Amino acid sequence: MADKGTVIKHIKIEGRVQGVGFRYFTRKTAQKYSINGWVMNMSDGTVEAVLAGKKKSVADMMDELRRGPATARVKGMKEAPIDGDVDDFNSFTVKR
Repeated sequence: MADKGTVIKHIKIEGRVQGVGFRYFTRKTAQKYSINGWVMNMSDGTVEAVLAGKKKSVADMMDELRRGPATARVKGMKEAPIDGDVDDFNSFTVKR
């Protein structure tokens, strides 16, 4: 069971976020902050991700994702509800 210092977030990132290395930027950032979960391009042109880890680390990662890699243009980030536990994730993967 996860402790109270951890959180899980499901986010949707909008803008010019596909074809610009955004998923790999997300994976690298997840490694930097010791975040588990996944990231995936969606058919509507957005990128979705699940971030699981310490509250501060997830918040810091979300701040970096709002900026994205230099070639991206993030226009917005929305949170979606998610069921689950931080312990449900033991790595960070890029889904295709």
